Amino acid sequence: MAAFLFKTEPGDYAFADLVKDRKTTWSGVKNAVALKHLRNVARGDVIVVYHTGNEKAVVGLAHAVSAAYPDPALADPKRVVVDIAPDRALASPVALATFRADPVLRMTDLVRISRLSVVPLDARQLARILELSGSASPAPSRRRKA
Repeated sequence: MAAFLFKTEPGDYAFADLVKDRKTTWSGVKNAVALKHLRNVARGDVIVVYHTGNEKAVVGLAHAVSAAYPDPALADPKRVVVDIAPDRALASPVALATFRADPVLRMTDLVRISRLSVVPLDARQLARILELSGSASPAPSRRRKA
């Protein structure tokens, strides 16, 4: 099970919207490096939802209900989307300032390459986010067995 951080502007689409909708197609990623990361998302992977703008904090957990696939709204096979569903809001948001100050989290691409809207997280980084948020482990993987 891999983990990825997805950034969203809460005024455009907040974690609360995902909870209300129960599922969404994550689209609109244009940056080549972010698209590379999005292509690596597989069904069952953990998605950490980060609000940009005034919040600048991780606020919730979701999971991928599909692997990446070509965006059906575009004629560009390089542009992909992923379907995601919510798991739960974090007990306490984890702010960008915390990421920058924490020895484990400051090595994430959220801090190092801040323009990326999709960044991978290693197991240690995911565990640290959960620890700092006061949240339990993510739900078991929903990835289909081959």
